[in-house]
Amino acid sequence: MAGCVSLGRKTFHAIASAGLCADCPPLPLGDRGAGPAARPERAAGYDRRVPDRLFFTDSDEANALIASDSMALLVGFELDQQVTVQKAFTGPLALRERLGAVDAATLASADLEPVFRARPVIHRYPKSMARRVHDLAVHVRDNYDGDAARIWTEAKDSDELRANLAALPGFGEMKIKSLGSVLAKHFGVEAARDLVPGHPTLGDVDSPQALAAYQEAKKVHKAEWAKVRVGV
Repeated sequence: MAGCVSLGRKTFHAIASAGLCADCPPLPLGDRGAGPAARPERAAGYDRRVPDRLFFTDSDEANALIASDSMALLVGFELDQQVTVQKAFTGPLALRERLGAVDAATLASADLEPVFRARPVIHRYPKSMARRVHDLAVHVRDNYDGDAARIWTEAKDSDELRANLAALPGFGEMKIKSLGSVLAKHFGVEAARDLVPGHPTLGDVDSPQALAAYQEAKKVHKAEWAKVRVGV
């Protein structure tokens, strides 16, 4: 087992079954903190608070984009696989710089593979991730009229929100929990609170220091999980 790491204002134990990646089961650690209150707006049970930035990258511009643009946030989560958190969540900014926009209609109509392959590459697997982002954009365009925020603003409860997120191409259980945590703790989405797991997620990242601590916990967890898988 490993020691403790600090994530923002909370402290979590980074241990083998902490559940910090999609390949491993979570260990309940209990805390379901909800983050600060904000003024309600638009939909019942939804605080229309939008943070100035999410501290998921080293780029202030990228952090502001994923906080203010719901489609950019979804794209970041789509790309958050087999790359660092920083690389994944700078992807939406790179797409906007290369395409001029990162809305669902633009992404759904573009030939994304060459955009992903242009140097520097947006993801280490440009072909497959370009396809996933395209499919995600088509889904949002066709089911939500291009407004990605409707996925959570129009969800009546946690079951409906879970179903909405599960229907997104490329979103498995761990992405659902991680995005749910971000929505609950940073955006005040009431329907997302029951999706928050008991282990650390990106929802607990509220500063550059918290991101570093989260990644260290994830690294420890992966090492411990690897030992479990080989029977060490």
